[in-house]
Amino acid sequence: MGLKEKIQITSTLAIDPTDIKWEFIRASGPGGQNVNKVATAVQLRFDVRTFSALPEDARGRLAQLAGRRMTEDGVLILGAKRFRTQERNRQDAIQRLVKLIRKSLEKPKTRRKTKPSPASRQKRLDEKRHRSETKKSRQSIVDYKDHY
Repeated sequence: MGLKEKIQITSTLAIDPTDIKWEFIRASGPGGQNVNKVATAVQLRFDVRTFSALPEDARGRLAQLAGRRMTEDGVLILGAKRFRTQERNRQDAIQRLVKLIRKSLEKPKTRRKTKPSPASRQKRLDEKRHRSETKKSRQSIVDYKDHY
């Protein structure tokens, strides 16, 4: 995936690479002496508000999915430091962005209210009765005549 070609989200939706801002920082973790010298960790910044191709309802779902990764200004920030090279971390960040946007495009299924069937109600009551009898059989029998 080159840096100049569009990032394909769906067959009709693509992101222009110029819409993504990159910041490179030093990563913690494995890498030996290299980790102290080279900025391999990547921070991807994508302004969701200016990305007009994304439908409004999907934009709201994206904000919800992103959670704390979305700023109040509508900028999505994804950090990637899993790999030792800057290029692999960049690809990882792009893949995560694509996955997040695709998930936001999925419309949630509307919940249909259902009623329990008469048979399932009866079964529930039978199980409750059976459980109650089991617990009663475990109790010790106390003769209250001795206490008066």
